[in-house]
Amino acid sequence: MKKVIAPVITPATPPEVGATLQRLRLDRGLTLEDLSRTAGVSKSMLSQIEREKANPTIAVAWRLANALGIGMAELLTAEVPKVDLIRMLEPHETPTLPGEHSGYVLKILGPMELAGRFEWYELILAPGGALISNPHDPGTSEHLTLITGSVEVEVDGLKKKLKVGGTARYDADRIHAIRNIGKTEAKALMVVTHR
Repeated sequence: MKKVIAPVITPATPPEVGATLQRLRLDRGLTLEDLSRTAGVSKSMLSQIEREKANPTIAVAWRLANALGIGMAELLTAEVPKVDLIRMLEPHETPTLPGEHSGYVLKILGPMELAGRFEWYELILAPGGALISNPHDPGTSEHLTLITGSVEVEVDGLKKKLKVGGTARYDADRIHAIRNIGKTEAKALMVVTHR
């Protein structure tokens, strides 16, 4: 008996990897620079792929898939995984920006798809720790609510101490800093809004 091989049907155009790559990168809380460093692919190439200006070679797709901890098939599919009505994140799944050298940890609580519009974080400052920021985009503002500890907020050289339970609202399109001026760890919730 002769074995019949079913024909493989392939789409007429290559898959649009860019949107899938960007979704997977943002889901993991990675910047273009983070992924570039991990995958060994230039930041400009990643940007072109995400904007559908270039398609990755097999070697580049393989490096990206490995860096993201997925199979090549997941990277090359345009299907978005089905989302549960209630999505739960385990504590270890919360993206974190460690700034140990400056004495802070910034946990990204908001979904990555809102980044650049509306963001919220948990900020943990060690005694003497500081989160010092250059000006963000024009019209950006921050809203910092102190949960525990003793914190001082500085904007353009003006310093104010924030009380536990209090909220500081300030323009973040200027040089600004949040410093733990106490002897114990400080925790705060920070909301960033962009115009």
